[in-house]
Amino acid sequence: MTDQILNLWPELMWIQDPDLREKTAKTWELALGKSVLTPDDLQKIPFTLLAGPDMKVSFMAHKRCVVHIARDAGKKMNEFFKDDLPVDMDILIAGAILADVGKLLEYELEKEGKSVQGKYGKYLRHPFSGVSLAEQCGVPAAVCHIIATHAGEGNMVKRTVEAYVVHHADFMVFEPFMDRLK
Repeated sequence: MTDQILNLWPELMWIQDPDLREKTAKTWELALGKSVLTPDDLQKIPFTLLAGPDMKVSFMAHKRCVVHIARDAGKKMNEFFKDDLPVDMDILIAGAILADVGKLLEYELEKEGKSVQGKYGKYLRHPFSGVSLAEQCGVPAAVCHIIATHAGEGNMVKRTVEAYVVHHADFMVFEPFMDRLK
């Protein structure tokens, strides 16, 4: 794992399985290598292309918040439900970290630095490209499932417990912002 990725994602250290932690980091390295975006860009660009120019919340602020909410929810579910509804914390955290990794292929930057949907993004949304990137890095199917189902595309399949947590954590910090723009 590079320092660049660890600086971007200190939450990687929450993943106890070193193999899964490394595969999660490698997926981000691969995505950055294929993207026009830099880690600095991720700290500046808006977290969604659906928002107007007034959106001040960055991609990384949104993403890291989702990971923290998902982790906290998973811990509470394990505390209250124990064996009745167990949450695999490593799968949950890796899935939350990787949920939007495909956006690095979906976005392009205009000359003035504004992020826009690129040609690739017009054909493939980030859940699809995210799964492709993760599979190239050997990320297990349980984590790829979270990537694939965290957005609206996941409404057509049965989600795992971890996928539900990430889906709802993501929309908790998406929908209120979108409602404010209406």
